[in-house]
Amino acid sequence: MIIRDLPLKLRDFPENEKPRERLLHFGAEHLSNNELLAILLRTGTKHESVMNLSHRLLRTFDGLRLLKGASAQELSSIPGIGTVKAVQILAAIELGSRIHKTAAGEHRVIRSPEDGAKYVMEDMRFLSQEHFVCLYLNTKNQVIHKRTVFIGSLNSSIVHPREVFKEAFKRSAASFICVHNHPSGDPTPSREDIEVTRRLFECGNLIGIELLDHLVIGDKKFVSLKEKGYL
Repeated sequence: MIIRDLPLKLRDFPENEKPRERLLHFGAEHLSNNELLAILLRTGTKHESVMNLSHRLLRTFDGLRLLKGASAQELSSIPGIGTVKAVQILAAIELGSRIHKTAAGEHRVIRSPEDGAKYVMEDMRFLSQEHFVCLYLNTKNQVIHKRTVFIGSLNSSIVHPREVFKEAFKRSAASFICVHNHPSGDPTPSREDIEVTRRLFECGNLIGIELLDHLVIGDKKFVSLKEKGYL
């Protein structure tokens, strides 16, 4: 009797099967965050399996939410990680970030608030501090440069138009979009957000470099101050 080879199913693997074998059979998209991280770590310790180590690491950083912003020192301070594993994790995170930016295109066209929010969302929604970023555009509304102008609580005295427009002149930008994040995850504009927006809008009109929008980024959601009527 001939027994045909049947496709392997997830339940056919022993519980202690290394996740890289599961990746080869099923594809990376079918692995959990814990399994993918275990593949990066490669080994555990004398007293802990690599799967338990990766689970503990994810738990420490609230899943993937805070892992993206972790430093080498923070990672290597966790028992079982060390410098080598910390470097491997940071390199993988940075590579994923660069692939995402490459896929988005070097000169992304911003046609709507949704386009602008999508361009920055994954970079900004997990930041633990407010980052004020400017997207400088050419006459075709393509992003020619992205610059973080300020980090910290937003107010009109700190975000000075001089810093914003200096980069605009340097890049010969035709217009620009301001973006900043709210670490709380709630993108509701504050009074300071509105004041900064109006000040930059007025300066842009005088100089001839138009502020197209100011986007406030939350956790997978955003608010356009232009759509709210502040521009």
